[in-house]
Amino acid sequence: MVLIKEYRVILPCSVEEYQVGQLFSVAEASKNETGGGEGIEVLKNEPYEKDGEKGQYTHKIYHLKSKVPAFVKLVAPEGSLIFHEKAWNAYPFCRTKCPSSFKNEYMKDDFVIKIETWHKPDLGELENVHKLDKETLAMRTVVPIDIADRSQVSSADYKADEDPAIFKSEKTGRGPLGSNWKSQTELNCPKMCAYKLVTVKFKWWGLQTKVENFIHEQEKRIFTNFHRQLFCWIDKWVELNMDDIRRMEKETQKELDEMRKKGSVRGTKAAEE
Repeated sequence: MVLIKEYRVILPCSVEEYQVGQLFSVAEASKNETGGGEGIEVLKNEPYEKDGEKGQYTHKIYHLKSKVPAFVKLVAPEGSLIFHEKAWNAYPFCRTKCPSSFKNEYMKDDFVIKIETWHKPDLGELENVHKLDKETLAMRTVVPIDIADRSQVSSADYKADEDPAIFKSEKTGRGPLGSNWKSQTELNCPKMCAYKLVTVKFKWWGLQTKVENFIHEQEKRIFTNFHRQLFCWIDKWVELNMDDIRRMEKETQKELDEMRKKGSVRGTKAAEE
């Protein structure tokens, strides 16, 4: 069995703006989770073209020993808590897999996290944007994420300067986001939805359900915090173009390598819990 959930994240920006904002925010957020021998290692970040599809291919390694729950550490052998991620970003569609997403080299295909994302200029009304068959559709659970809803953020993760309900963009005039921001026309800004389909399989007797639920809890937490940051950082990225982003990614790759080899992790305490 697998656990399938579709997270729908609505944002006050256009699909075109989000492409730059997402890549900028990924690079920035990566720095907050790297240091002290752990974090993200970027092996490849290059254009690809295959079967008529074109985009950007990335291969990353996640060194995560301190960021997994204690019950996994107890059964996982030393050196197994290293995960490979291969992603094909053919925006507005993105997929992450190795060969079908994150892959722990110790567990092989018994541990899979697959993330497929469509970015659409709507408010999350599309019922089957991923074109799932009837069987898979019946297994899928839809999880809406409201970036302005503080109740969806843990107290350990909360930061006032990354709260869309407080933040107002100087460059775009967007925000603060009220409780009904998605339906408010006076915001006078484009809106879009990231439909993130997450499939989790952890085939380990006695731990499967617990780990699969834990991973989905973490995915929801990551999607929520990341997109809150993305909006509150809009003044940093809204004027950038893709050439700016590619230069930034190269600089970030070097910085991550240096940070991983020395110092302490810049991430929040919640990232370790």
